[in-house]
Amino acid sequence: MGVVIGVDGGNSKTDLLAVTTDGEVTALLRGQGSNSHGVGAEGAAAVIDDLVRRAGVDGSATHGVFFLCGADVPADIAELEAAVARRGWVNEAIVDNDTFAILRAGTDADDAVAVVCGSGINCVGRAATGRVARYPSLGWETGDWGGSEMLGREALFVAARAADGRAPESVLVELVETHFGTSVTEVGEAIHYGRMHGGRLGELAPLVVDAAATDAPARALVARLADEIVLMVERVFRDLELDSAAVVLGGGMLESATGFLHDAVLVRLPAGANPIVLRDPPVLGAALAALDAAGASDAAKARLREELRAR
Repeated sequence: MGVVIGVDGGNSKTDLLAVTTDGEVTALLRGQGSNSHGVGAEGAAAVIDDLVRRAGVDGSATHGVFFLCGADVPADIAELEAAVARRGWVNEAIVDNDTFAILRAGTDADDAVAVVCGSGINCVGRAATGRVARYPSLGWETGDWGGSEMLGREALFVAARAADGRAPESVLVELVETHFGTSVTEVGEAIHYGRMHGGRLGELAPLVVDAAATDAPARALVARLADEIVLMVERVFRDLELDSAAVVLGGGMLESATGFLHDAVLVRLPAGANPIVLRDPPVLGAALAALDAAGASDAAKARLREELRAR
């Protein structure tokens, strides 16, 4: 009986799950964020190395799957693959984008799509034919709009215009000022001059979603986000020539399975979409993929899912 490891690396946290090939969990650990766009491939590997050593599986695992934020384009993946290979944690390693963790954790269906809406937005898919859909999803540079940071940025934009009369009144003014404890103008100045990190605008996202129930400008922003999420799903359906598929919804902005955003996404999904809100941690998907690579049984995978849920 061997051991495999799955790693889900994100902006704010990195999770490692070590599992025997019969599905028994031997370690479940969390570390700091490991987005290679911020810390570099070696920085990401250093975060994972700490988790591997704490789990006591350095060099003893047969297979490892590393689904990592920042593995967006082939050059990213190649750089991360090299960093992982230099560490020698496992005999065989697979490195790919962290959205694949959500896809694998969310469904066993052959035809499946996963969309993640957290700090950013991304989408991947697979078909029974073996074809895979994946996209750079780098942000506005690749035509993408969505995630908490972009929603928060737009909320500040709308609030600034509402505050000085260039746009209709909106509760977003009070929302921004209450959250940051200063005027909308001062928040904008702090962001512009680097006194406040722009990423903090993502803190506004759940507040904007809540405000959508009663405030038209907030509702328009959340409806736009729902449209963008569904556009990505429709793109996968088109590119993989799918008539129907499981659609896994993951990430911090979709995991609640309630509220205006959730409802807006559901009513916009294409015909043939079977929505699934991810209830399991994405690291489960990485560990399941590692068990796939190791040739583990379906019973072992079911045991892992059940044991992790019990925790």
